[in-house]
Amino acid sequence: MQGNKPSRKKVPFPVNALLRAYLKKHERNKPLPVFYEDLLRYTESIDLIDHQGKNTLWETVFYPEIEYEELNRDLRRTYALLMTDGDTEAIEHLTVDRIDYCTFGNTKPFRVRIINRLNDNYDHFYVKKTDSSRIYGLELEELLSPNSITYYVDGSTIVESHIPGIPADDFMKRELEDTTFNQIRLAKEFIKFNERCFVRLLGDMRAYNYVIDKTPDIEGSQYRMRAIDFDQQSYEGRKNFYLPQYFKENNPIIFVGIQHMSAESVTQYQLEERSMIADRIKVTKKRLNDLLKVMTQDHISTPKKIAQLKKELIHHHKHESFRACKSMGDLVKNNIKLLLSKEFKQSMLELE
Repeated sequence: MQGNKPSRKKVPFPVNALLRAYLKKHERNKPLPVFYEDLLRYTESIDLIDHQGKNTLWETVFYPEIEYEELNRDLRRTYALLMTDGDTEAIEHLTVDRIDYCTFGNTKPFRVRIINRLNDNYDHFYVKKTDSSRIYGLELEELLSPNSITYYVDGSTIVESHIPGIPADDFMKRELEDTTFNQIRLAKEFIKFNERCFVRLLGDMRAYNYVIDKTPDIEGSQYRMRAIDFDQQSYEGRKNFYLPQYFKENNPIIFVGIQHMSAESVTQYQLEERSMIADRIKVTKKRLNDLLKVMTQDHISTPKKIAQLKKELIHHHKHESFRACKSMGDLVKNNIKLLLSKEFKQSMLELE
């Protein structure tokens, strides 16, 4: 869909006291060894070019030697916090190999490349400015999806572990030409991914905002699509913005689905994913209710966008329950309840 773009660049929303209390209760709020502002003190930068010679929209940044030594120590400790709950014995042989900065994203993230000096194996993590939209997105990903991600917040800084996978736009260029069996599995996963995004109203899942994790299996491959950008959690007013199927950037995968999927199969996989979400709620119900209680009281969009999305969801679902919603959090909560109750009343759990 040509016009399915954000109406304007989204501004970060501050983390209010209720959300901070939630983060503390669920151990997402921890003292960090490094802050976002520390990484802003670079003195030089160069464009980061990929293996094909193309600009990546990231810049590699450089610091004075004394400052870099301090950053190297604190970033290693940050990585230990993310990966080993702060056990520094595990990072003896690690060092910071590179720090990249992206001015393209809403949170202007820093990406830190950590390398093992003994075998040259490397990993990444991210240091970003806090945005309550992103935090709600990360939490809903943890609670309602099959994926898990480690992140911690301290003041105006959030650090996140790396989400592995092939960027979907790169995957579509190189790996769509495959066996029919693998294409069917890929199309099935996209339907499930599409459903996960819509149930919890995660927007802007264009091909460069999610990755595809491909795992070789006994026969063919298994696929998992994972969001990597959560800044557009419940912000825009257009309903189609929360359905990846409407982004033209996803057309190559969509066309594969059209080629191999019947309408009956699409419905089956949608219902399967809703059932799996309902099962996850059984395990996370108390924490999910805590999150939604905070989210319904928070201001993470504009009145105009809330009114628009409310109207479009009423029209889409042919259901008046959205009319009483006053916030984006209300709309998310109502959408979860409605979509899980439509076909799976026996699995529906009441959200407080």
